Amino acid sequence: MAFLTELWLPILLSAILVFVVSSILWMATPLHKKDFLPPPNEDGLMSVIKTHNFGPGSYYVPWCGNPGAQKDPTFQAKMKSGPWAMLTVMSNAPSFAQSLALWFASQLIVSAIIAYAAAAALTMGAGAPDYLKVFQVVGAIAFLANAAMAPQDSIWKGVSWTRTAVRVFDGLVYALVTAGTFAWLWPRELAG
Repeated sequence: MAFLTELWLPILLSAILVFVVSSILWMATPLHKKDFLPPPNEDGLMSVIKTHNFGPGSYYVPWCGNPGAQKDPTFQAKMKSGPWAMLTVMSNAPSFAQSLALWFASQLIVSAIIAYAAAAALTMGAGAPDYLKVFQVVGAIAFLANAAMAPQDSIWKGVSWTRTAVRVFDGLVYALVTAGTFAWLWPRELAG
């Protein structure tokens, strides 16, 4: 845990900067404007969800409860005709403030794990690597942390590849911010 005492400032500052940059990417650019689309009949869809007592959870249609059901002609007909959908029903109305707080906490955790990996890979204090070496190592780790899972949503959940490309771009920007922060504040002299 010694890495926390030496790297607390880049951990905290990179989380703050990524939080600010993500806010700019989401609110001040057109990148995320079409991440979600309204359903053609929102009231009708909401009525169906309420009428059928959908509890909180993730739903998939057409549903195949077990591998043997894949041979059922009824299921095969549903798979052929569609629609094919995934639906998430939340337990409460979304709280923007809570989501932002959790996003920031998530970034703090990601930055701490990046610091742990970077401290294991790089020397601190006398003989510490130069700015570019720290940037390279931290940037690669941060890119994996922020972008590597984005394609999974397109592969398994049908999310558009355009949306995935935007998420990967976001991850690249977050990685560059994180790498720059760690490289700038990397301990070249150890405290105490």
